[in-house]
Amino acid sequence: MATYKQLIAEKEALEAQLVEVRANEVAGVVEKIRTLMAEYELTVDDITPKRRRGRPAGDGGGKVAGKAKLTLPPKYLDPKTGKTWSGRGRAPAWLGKNPKRFLIAE
Repeated sequence: MATYKQLIAEKEALEAQLVEVRANEVAGVVEKIRTLMAEYELTVDDITPKRRRGRPAGDGGGKVAGKAKLTLPPKYLDPKTGKTWSGRGRAPAWLGKNPKRFLIAE
């Protein structure tokens, strides 16, 4: 029966052999891929998957390219500060519990 040290030595030898064999196989696979790409005139963009899930890629600012942001007319006015609110999104604190008193007449 083999000792612990002998088994560890065998394991290290096998791991070294695995690394070497994998490196050789990967080199062959990469060469095959390059040959096929040249033969069919493919680029990296041709073989990478297209983005299909999630939000569309934009400028990173959270805005979708090509869409203009629609501004709404204000519905509420704070007479003290002159601040307005369109009625969308989180209500401002100055609106209080009775927003009807701040409505702008149409």
